[in-house]
Amino acid sequence: MAERGEERNASKATVLLPEPVEEEAVRLLVEGGVELVRAPDPSPETVAPLLAGADAVVLRTGLSLDARLFAAAPRLGTVSRTGAGYDNVDVAAATAHDVIVTSSIGANTSTVVEHTLALLLALSKRVLDLDRAVRRGDFKLRYAYLPRDLRGQVLGVVGFGKIGAEVARACQRILGMSVLAHDTLLPEAARSDFAGWVEFTDLKELFRRADVVTLHLPLSSATRGLVGRELLSSMKPGALLLNTARGGVVDEAALVEALRQGPLSGAALDVFAREPPSADNPLLKQDNVILTPHAAALTRACVTRMAVLAARRVLDVLDGFVPDDVANPEVLTAERWRHLIPRHSPAVREEQHAR
Repeated sequence: MAERGEERNASKATVLLPEPVEEEAVRLLVEGGVELVRAPDPSPETVAPLLAGADAVVLRTGLSLDARLFAAAPRLGTVSRTGAGYDNVDVAAATAHDVIVTSSIGANTSTVVEHTLALLLALSKRVLDLDRAVRRGDFKLRYAYLPRDLRGQVLGVVGFGKIGAEVARACQRILGMSVLAHDTLLPEAARSDFAGWVEFTDLKELFRRADVVTLHLPLSSATRGLVGRELLSSMKPGALLLNTARGGVVDEAALVEALRQGPLSGAALDVFAREPPSADNPLLKQDNVILTPHAAALTRACVTRMAVLAARRVLDVLDGFVPDDVANPEVLTAERWRHLIPRHSPAVREEQHAR
């Protein structure tokens, strides 16, 4: 029995890298027998001609694959995101062209959770303010009692997927916080797994009751600008807001207003509506905000892990397997993909046993 991948290796499938990826992922692709094409830069003008001969793309964040670029890629079979989201992929256009879109869902969970907790602790304990005070010789600021306790406070989690749930778990078990959650996409059966320590509620009540709100939901037409003046103004005096999800979820003008006039006493943001933020963005001048450059998932270990998973999913498609974490599973019914089988199907086990 011929091994899966023989035909693909013989024809040298082409994988396009619009941006450099980690060497471990490159090595995996090379060992898989593909031909790599590296774009000199990720601009659409540079990438479009290269897409014409690409069978697959391993995509980071520097390029947005829109309908025009999919139309320029007649051979393209799969787009594999190194990250967990699809913000820079027009999934509808990909589906229209029978292109499988995947991402590294879950690979960054622990890393983003750690970053979120770091922001929460730095914000609540006023770490940056205390650091600056020591550096300017103001040691007596210790008597201003700026830090706050988190034990006994209410954490509101908006978006209760893997990251949101793990942040909640850490805050409840380690910090002694009670947990409110809101997630319109989480099935009722899944909510039962958190019975006894998570209270699911509507968005308005969550913002009204929480001492700290942390955002962990994707950016979509339904969530863009979701956190605006109405929700922010309803929060408790002294409340805190964390966002390690997507910047567009928050109305930044309303956030600045809530930070300057209340009720918010602080915010910590890893993401912005425009990235990088413009030099005149008023958030940059707010002393009660901690800002990081969309770096929550960008540890060396996490980036490598996500890139390797992206490479493996490309090889799976080329080898005739259904890849993990498909964003548009309806495309698998297309004629070009009916040969794909699950990696753990009986046919695969029989093939492996015959070798």
